[in-house]
This record gives sequence, structure tokens and C-alpha cells, in this order.
Amino acid sequence: MSSDEDVELGGVRIHGDGNRMRLSIKDGVYTIWVGDTELMSSSIHKSEDELSRIVCGMLKHLPEARILIGGLGMGYTLAAALKELGPKGQVVVAELMPAVLEWNKGVLAELAGRPLEDPRVVVKIQDVAHSLQTELAEFDGILLDVDNGPEGLTRGSNDWLYSQEGIAAAYSALRPNGILAIWSSTPDKTFGMRLRKAGFDVEERSVDSSNEKRADRHTIFLAVNRA
Repeated sequence: MSSDEDVELGGVRIHGDGNRMRLSIKDGVYTIWVGDTELMSSSIHKSEDELSRIVCGMLKHLPEARILIGGLGMGYTLAAALKELGPKGQVVVAELMPAVLEWNKGVLAELAGRPLEDPRVVVKIQDVAHSLQTELAEFDGILLDVDNGPEGLTRGSNDWLYSQEGIAAAYSALRPNGILAIWSSTPDKTFGMRLRKAGFDVEERSVDSSNEKRADRHTIFLAVNRA
């Protein structure tokens, strides 16, 4: 087998969608694809690390902070959150695709240091939208690393998360002064306006996608519930 071959390690049909999600490896780099579109890569995760580092750093004063992460990905966002949280903190991960959880327990486990084995982690196989709609004032931080940000790629239903209704649900799921943080591959002025309309104080931060000199820039929306 030549080093430039892309080897598929697993795949699954996305529920309610015609696309197929699959995991592959090439030259030691793992990639999750939706159809023919690269969703995430093990070689590029600095901005996902920053998503957790920034939010959990802002919550350092809460020894029992409870965090909701929407989307397990390759485990990097979760691992970064656990590094910042205290021993009494908790991270709830809402992951819709059982295959992604199985990949993280198996072939992807070592990438982020086996964060799923941390006792502070609770994984729920469900749409993060369900968590936002049913758990009121339960979280000090909500980290959405779902799809490609406000401009989704994988599932049309992800658009709800970034709609005015979805933002309002996130606001209600936060405790007072809680933080909603959203990873986005690109800036989005309209989305920032939606967050402010819902009552959030909003800051947009531009971060490097990787440590490469010519790394792309990603956007993190930080929205604080001042209720």
C-alpha cells in the first residue's frame, strides 16, 4: 500500500440525509468526511482547542462548572475542556452519530489522550438541540462545534442551532452569566447580530486554525448570558 493512499476506516449514512459520513487515514492523518467534503482533520485542531481553553478559562472561578459540548468530533474540544476544568467540573457531550463515539473509543482514542475515559465526562447520543430544549439553566458553558458553524455543511437540521429560536434555547439552557461559544470556519456578521438580539453580550475572536505560518483563520463567537 503506497503512502498516498486514502484508506477508509469506517462509514455511516447520516440519518435523514443522503450523505455518508466516513473516517479515513492517509499518511498518518485521520479525516472525517461528509460525502466528498472534508469535515475535520487530526492535523488541524488548534482553533477547536482554543474554543475550550477560552471558555473554560473564563469559568475558572466556578469549581463545579458544568459544560455542554455539541459535537464530539475527534475529541480535541473535549480534551482541551478537561485540561481547564477543576476536579469537580463536568462535561456533557451531545453527539448525534453513534459511529463518531465508537471511532473515538477505538481508532481515534489516542489522538486527544483518551478524554472519554475521564470520570468527569458524560456522553449522550442525541442531537445537541434536544439538550438545549430540555435542560433549562443547567450549564455554565455551552460549546458548539457542530458542522461548519452558522453556515452548515452536513445536515440541514443543524441550521436550527443558529436560528433565532435555537439561540434563544441556548440562552435559556445557560445559567446567569453563562457562556455560549460557537466555532465557525468563517466570520459571520449576521450571526453576531442574531446573538445580540437574543440578549447576549457578544465578542468575536479570530484564531489560527493550526500552528502553521500560513494557517487559515477561524472565528469563535463568545456570547455571555447577562440574565
